[in-house]
Amino acid sequence: MKYALILFCSFWFGVFGPLQAQETLNYTDFMAWVLDYHPVARQADLNLELGRQEIRMARGGFDPKLYGSMDEKQYQDTEYYNKREAGINVPTLGGVEFQGTVEQNRGTYLNSEQNVPDNGLFAVGAAVNVGKGLFIDERRAALQQAKIYALAREEERKQTLNDLYLDATDAYWKWAGAYADLMVREEGLRLASIRFEGIKSSFEQGDLPAIDTVESYTQVLNRTIQLQEAENVYFARTQELNVYLWDSDQNPLFLEPGIFPQVLDEYVSGIPDMEVFREIIATHPELRLLDYDLNYLEIDRRYKAEQLKPEVKLKYNFLTETFGGMEGVGFLENNYKFGVKISTPLLLRKERGGLGLTKTKINMVNNKRDLKFQQLRAKLEQEFNNFQVLNRQLATFSDNINGLERLVEGERTKFEMGESSLFLINARETSLFDALLVNNSLFVKKNIGFSKVRNAAGLGFEAP
Repeated sequence: MKYALILFCSFWFGVFGPLQAQETLNYTDFMAWVLDYHPVARQADLNLELGRQEIRMARGGFDPKLYGSMDEKQYQDTEYYNKREAGINVPTLGGVEFQGTVEQNRGTYLNSEQNVPDNGLFAVGAAVNVGKGLFIDERRAALQQAKIYALAREEERKQTLNDLYLDATDAYWKWAGAYADLMVREEGLRLASIRFEGIKSSFEQGDLPAIDTVESYTQVLNRTIQLQEAENVYFARTQELNVYLWDSDQNPLFLEPGIFPQVLDEYVSGIPDMEVFREIIATHPELRLLDYDLNYLEIDRRYKAEQLKPEVKLKYNFLTETFGGMEGVGFLENNYKFGVKISTPLLLRKERGGLGLTKTKINMVNNKRDLKFQQLRAKLEQEFNNFQVLNRQLATFSDNINGLERLVEGERTKFEMGESSLFLINARETSLFDALLVNNSLFVKKNIGFSKVRNAAGLGFEAP
């Protein structure tokens, strides 16, 4: 379903209310609309949800775990054994696992070490790794890496929006430039039509030869063709702009015919403070993503280094038949179950290889980051220099246009006095209109160039 776009609301409260029709779609409102409703912007926001769910999954490694088991054997009216056990295991961020179990066992052929009181036996205790896994284990590493993953998704969102910002800016100012060119072509045709009617009238009165009407009419035809070409370009640029306009329900919007862009020279004035951009580039999303890659690998390095230690796991459980009552607190009695588990590979080739592989990856990412920083800084300097050149060109071209306007006026005056020709007037006007088109293109490049400076610094929609 197609919708016509009616832009924009009269008052801004941070969100868009009912849209009120107005003739001008200015750049600021257009970009705010793109940021709020464009599918790419929505997709970038969903990227954050991936990070949140990744953390949620990693935290699941610390969820308490309930378990239970029953094992029973009956044969020829004899109960060989009936073993039942239930418990809970609670991992913690400190690496300690708290445990609680209850078991009831009976049977004729029950293993003697599994004999427990008739009411069952309770055990409450903990297990801890004092060797490998003391400072970091798989669960803690996964949680820390999930948090880094979530932060990286935020930087990916910024980079996605940064690219969307530049693409939308390019579409808007090319649309505005096409409209400005269309106005130039309309003015050219208007002047040619007025001149043709005047020359035609003078010919009918016998003041001018017939050849002058032919020349003025061919000028009307030429400018009509130029206007048609400008209309076609403006239509194409409008369609390109429509790609960036969507409503809150993700339906495409289309500009109404009566909506036009803002004036080209009303956007950027002056030269931005380059030192600010040079400082900001250190937080460019592409650099931050590489920083998070390094952080991710550093956690992996710590985990791999931890694997070089021997596994030494201690388990201790208090045993009791009762939790209290008339007999007192059972856990205060000297009944316990204690165990130690020690193991380690002899050569540690797998562990040392894994650690070496991670260290190599860290060095590779460090080199990649150094190169990326230099590339981003060079791009920023290049875009800023282009922006400065465009400003100087516009200043120079402004003087050129003023001179061409004076030449056109002078030629018209001479023509009215009979000292010039229609050919010279057309030539002067053609030069002026061509210069106006070049001036429009310079303004378009300048406005896009300013956005390229911001894009190179990693800003995009964000304020500096």
